[in-house]
Amino acid sequence: MADDNNAATTTQGKTQKSARSPIRELTVRAVILGGLITLVFTAANVYLGLKVGLTFATSIPAAVISMAVLRRMQNHSITENNIVQTIASAAGTLSAIIFVLPGLIMIGWWTGFPYWTTMLVCLIGGVLGVMYSIPLRRALVTGSDLPFPEGVAAAEVLKVGEDDPHGHGDDAQGEAEGDDSDDNADNRDGLRAIVVGALASAGMSLLSALKVGASEVAGTFRIGAGGTMAGGSLSLALIGVGHLVGPTVGIAMIVGLVISFGVLLPVFTSGELPVVGDISEVVSDTFASDVRFVGAGAMAIAAVWTLVKIIGPVIRGIAASLAASRARKQGEQVALAERDIPVKVLVVTVLALMLPIGWLLWSFLSGTGVSHHTGPLITLSILFVLVLGLVIAAVCGYMAGLIGSSNSPISGVGVIVVLLAALLIKLVTGNDDGGNPTALVAYTLFTATVVFGVATISNDNLQDLKTGQLVGATPWKQQTALIIGVVFGSLIIPPVMGLMATAFGFAGTPGAGPDALAAPQAGLLSSVAEGIFGDSLDWGLIGLGALIGIGVIIVDEALTRTSGKRFSLPPLAVGMGMYLPVSLTLIIPIGAFIGWFYNRWADGRSNAESAKRLGVLGATGLIVGESLFGVLNAGIIAASGDSNALAIMPEGWEGASNWVGVLLFVGIVVALYRWVCSRAGRQHAQK
Repeated sequence: MADDNNAATTTQGKTQKSARSPIRELTVRAVILGGLITLVFTAANVYLGLKVGLTFATSIPAAVISMAVLRRMQNHSITENNIVQTIASAAGTLSAIIFVLPGLIMIGWWTGFPYWTTMLVCLIGGVLGVMYSIPLRRALVTGSDLPFPEGVAAAEVLKVGEDDPHGHGDDAQGEAEGDDSDDNADNRDGLRAIVVGALASAGMSLLSALKVGASEVAGTFRIGAGGTMAGGSLSLALIGVGHLVGPTVGIAMIVGLVISFGVLLPVFTSGELPVVGDISEVVSDTFASDVRFVGAGAMAIAAVWTLVKIIGPVIRGIAASLAASRARKQGEQVALAERDIPVKVLVVTVLALMLPIGWLLWSFLSGTGVSHHTGPLITLSILFVLVLGLVIAAVCGYMAGLIGSSNSPISGVGVIVVLLAALLIKLVTGNDDGGNPTALVAYTLFTATVVFGVATISNDNLQDLKTGQLVGATPWKQQTALIIGVVFGSLIIPPVMGLMATAFGFAGTPGAGPDALAAPQAGLLSSVAEGIFGDSLDWGLIGLGALIGIGVIIVDEALTRTSGKRFSLPPLAVGMGMYLPVSLTLIIPIGAFIGWFYNRWADGRSNAESAKRLGVLGATGLIVGESLFGVLNAGIIAASGDSNALAIMPEGWEGASNWVGVLLFVGIVVALYRWVCSRAGRQHAQK
């Protein structure tokens, strides 16, 4: 009875503290901090994306920085930290718009990036991405078993880093006395796991930047009359991602890898290789110009099939959102997890944004050789954005749920978007370019940019919403934060892109110097559009990919039905395995199997669940450390203008660096998992 009274007293005390210190979420300081982080991360992402075609995930680094700052302030909470990472994540992801827009300079249509036009394109596409993500949240986040690896990782970082699980900042110490000691011990071990994993991956990244160890090991070799490539990125973050996504996705990616690098590449290069000498250039060019288009065809079919499968949950999600809105209007108490931005607001916002899109398109066409097609083209583009935007949002959200935002082949989605836009525009105009052969290509890229903005945001937003679900965030507040992040990103992206264009220029444009930025994705998408209007695109490659995709879908359906959903072969994951470079494709499945073996070991412990969570936190640490170092390294590169600014090893060290890199990589992975097993074993002994 005394224990009951003590429990009641404790509960009453907590209630009173909650009343005095309500849980903070969408606060002014969270918006300001998120905005400041956004300015830095977005600028770094724009530079790296244009330089090497890669961007880094900003969500987890932002969460770590937010915790370091807000924990020094009163009444901080886990949901407030979540808002900061959400704002920074949205803006950092929007920087992927650089994969399309520079194409307008590369084809000679623009000479720079007009601020207001570029800003509005980013803003409108980003806000539409947020709006389209709202009905998808219920279908893909709360109503599916997708792993969302980076969303889970960010949530674990926020949970372990929060002193007070109830979110009351300064009251944490008083409440901690009532917490279960086992839970506190588990949290301490979890924090250690993240820190150890982060230090390991940051250290590996630093050694790679110093050129002490290689960051990637790859090579080409002959298979019969053809050739292929093999290798892997020595990225510990990819091991962490693999651990989180699991073996099903890993196996599907291996299947895609075998199709592309074990079958297609040797066949396509057969008879094309020099009899003696280096074959790497022919093999890599064939992969980029042929095999990736087959992968894009497979992804396109898989995307359509994915949409067919999730359309039911999406419709049910919209219906549930409408029901929740009606209940709130009638004064009913609706759970926080059900409170999205109302569907009516969503619909009005989406339709209202069609007006500035129409104005931007009209302004773009004005005075060009194709201005006599203005009416049909604008009508087509608006319908294209309305309909395909939702389709692309669903597909990108699903891909992010499978393997994470950072590793999603967003450029592959760009290929599909440009392909469809160009075909429809060619159909409407009859290929009449008004005497200017680049006019239709330019208009295609401009239209695709808006849809690509939707794709980039939805590719990341659902990860953020997954994080919010796991930490108890209010959906509508997080969705508002996503819009704020889009605004911040839209303001900073145009001047940074303009600075890069002025300072370096883009490869392939007139007057480009030796330090010109490659902008590889923009070049690829421009060539796709030019190939369609110039009738030079090889449709056989895309058709072959579509046939492969259909075959994978049939196998997946047969596996799912005969095994009672125990086994599957996700078609989109297979398509991604075909499209992505082998260095990425191989390491994620390795991480997936390492995680699977670890979980099998954990199942034999009395503390199986806490042991598995410790493994997840160690894998999360690998993502955290590499992400944080990526931010630091991006700043160093941007300040120095040298992508090898940290390199200290002599030129003759390249051969040895491969061996050093592999040994470090394997050694760190083994050491980390042995350490995690040791900590889990200690918990087992104590319980």
